Amino acid sequence: MEEKAVRAINTLALKWMDEAATNIKQHMNEQLNIQTKSGRTDLVTNLDKETERFLVSQIQATFPADQIISEEGFGDQVTSMTGRVWFVDPIDGTINFVKQRDNFAMMLALYEDGRPVYGNILAVMDNRFIFGGPQMGVYLNDHLLPAPDAQPLAKGLFGVNGPMFARNIDHVQEIGLASSGTRILGSAGIEFQQVLLGNEVGYISHLAPWDMAAGRVLAESLNLLVTRIDGSPVDMLKSGTVLVTNKNALQTIEEFQNN
Repeated sequence: MEEKAVRAINTLALKWMDEAATNIKQHMNEQLNIQTKSGRTDLVTNLDKETERFLVSQIQATFPADQIISEEGFGDQVTSMTGRVWFVDPIDGTINFVKQRDNFAMMLALYEDGRPVYGNILAVMDNRFIFGGPQMGVYLNDHLLPAPDAQPLAKGLFGVNGPMFARNIDHVQEIGLASSGTRILGSAGIEFQQVLLGNEVGYISHLAPWDMAAGRVLAESLNLLVTRIDGSPVDMLKSGTVLVTNKNALQTIEEFQNN
């Protein structure tokens, strides 16, 4: 896709997400309708659903031929990455949203024939947009972002999934302890932003496609690597353990996996 077309999509995405975030802020202190999904810490609220319906409706009205993968099920049943496929995560870090009213994100991404085209992660309460893609570069609000330094694992902070760290799943505890310090933020979008900004040297978690789609576009556009824990490519239609890091830190992480 040409840069001009991606920038036109960016203009729309920023407008949609800003409108959706404004609505969340206006209603977040009202009584929420909270339901559980897979377990007591896997929550969904009426604002998750309302936000997703809004974003999906905007995409469908503007690009009716495109397919949509969305967390709460208002998109399509997508079985192939052929053509243009959007990913929608309306409130990433819902338990943070419910318990803290902070530290949650909104994410949109677009892929074409399986290739990353555009990603946008909004830290809602900070109004911090990180958006872009391989054609247009990556921006922090109005500022073009450089690629973060490729620090070794020992020199940087490392974001982890709490249960994976506690149980040392996929050697996550060992990886975290080999870094300068672990961070557990509870939102894939916020964690991806920290890696993109160079505040963390990497992040590992079990992620669904909508959790990683925008982050992958942005990370790869800044010369970072997004893979499964064993270094194999991610499947954008399947959940699994996902690692984002740089090539230098990856060397150490792979040593833990090979031992």
